[in-house]
Amino acid sequence: MPLNPFFSDTFAKAAVDAGCALANAGKLRVYSGAQPTDANTAIGAQTMLGEFTMNATAFAASVAAGTAPTRSATATANAISNITAAATGTAAWFRLLKSDGTTVLFDGTVGLSGCDLNLTDITLTAGETMSVSSFTVSNPE
Repeated sequence: MPLNPFFSDTFAKAAVDAGCALANAGKLRVYSGAQPTDANTAIGAQTMLGEFTMNATAFAASVAAGTAPTRSATATANAISNITAAATGTAAWFRLLKSDGTTVLFDGTVGLSGCDLNLTDITLTAGETMSVSSFTVSNPE
């Protein structure tokens, strides 16, 4: 019989909240180019367009919502200060690291809406302001 786990709200929220706590004062790096295979894969020729610093409390407590089979626990990032773009390019993906700037937590998509990380503009020129409009982390139940 195949594996088919379903997690309770309590379990899913605890997992999301614990993972998000690792991002407190972490580094959110936005890149152009192809997203690596997974968060364990080293960055290659992609260009880092900018690096945001997460708040001391990076994410608010998660909330469970939805109905089976698409129910999930989701945490929303607390406000992230604007930065100046370090390079020119089209934002395509991000990597979130712990505050040490080296320990990778996870990667995700970047866009204007409907992505893990949404920016106010994804076509960036070095020296222009980069702004986060929303950043969420979800875990299915």
